[in-house]
Amino acid sequence: MIEIGKYQELEVKRLVDFGAYLGVPGESEEVLLPGRYVTEEMVPGYRLTVFVYRDSEDRPVATTEKPFATVGEFVYLSVKDVNDTGAFLDWGLTAKDLLVPYSEQRCRMRRGGIYLVYVYLDKTTGRIVASAKTDKFLGNVYPDYKPGQAVNALVVEHTERGYKTIVNNLHKGMIYANEIFRPIELEETVTAYVRRVREDGKIDLTLSDRADRRTADLAQQILDYLATDGAVELSDKISPELVEVLFHSSKKDFKKAVGHLYKDHRIAMAEDGRIYRI
Repeated sequence: MIEIGKYQELEVKRLVDFGAYLGVPGESEEVLLPGRYVTEEMVPGYRLTVFVYRDSEDRPVATTEKPFATVGEFVYLSVKDVNDTGAFLDWGLTAKDLLVPYSEQRCRMRRGGIYLVYVYLDKTTGRIVASAKTDKFLGNVYPDYKPGQAVNALVVEHTERGYKTIVNNLHKGMIYANEIFRPIELEETVTAYVRRVREDGKIDLTLSDRADRRTADLAQQILDYLATDGAVELSDKISPELVEVLFHSSKKDFKKAVGHLYKDHRIAMAEDGRIYRI
């Protein structure tokens, strides 16, 4: 089955003067790939990945161009034109702009403006359209995430508490200010890690994975130990057994933590490997 609004691998069925007809192997349904996208290697039987949409006459058309977003995704797009039908967004396809009907606009969109939208397949027309009323597309499925799980987070709003995000195109998330250890920007998609799933279905996130957090926690333990003149003198030659006793950690993580502290000029190291707090 040829799907509208998705990437899929199709096979060249036959060549014509104005392009190539593609289809799912073993099925009769076909879609046209216009001639400007056809290359020499595209002979019958050749397989390629394309994106399928409907043109202005509602005919399915394939393209090797890649839109900025596919059906089911949130994205920031700029407005190319506005008319009586709605706003038309540039979504990366030469022959087709993306319509946001007036009924799906939170406020009247202006030419040149950049807006957060959700791309979806209109069930009535079968066309790909977009909506700026993004909240209604979030939180409609149960957030089944585990602590530490990596997710994609689209940064959509800055608040005093941190940054609001959209997690995996499905849920609302928050990266709190104290969990941000590098600059992030609105409209950026970052890899984040789940701290917890709240009762309201929203996701608390961090930019540090488990290994980073483990190293950061251990580095602070080492600094605290050095500040209290611990009974055991620390050095990079310390045994794994002693590291386990003192810090409940592995020697590998200990060396990583020491390396971070040294790089940040928070400790010094003598020639014999002994470690001192600066």
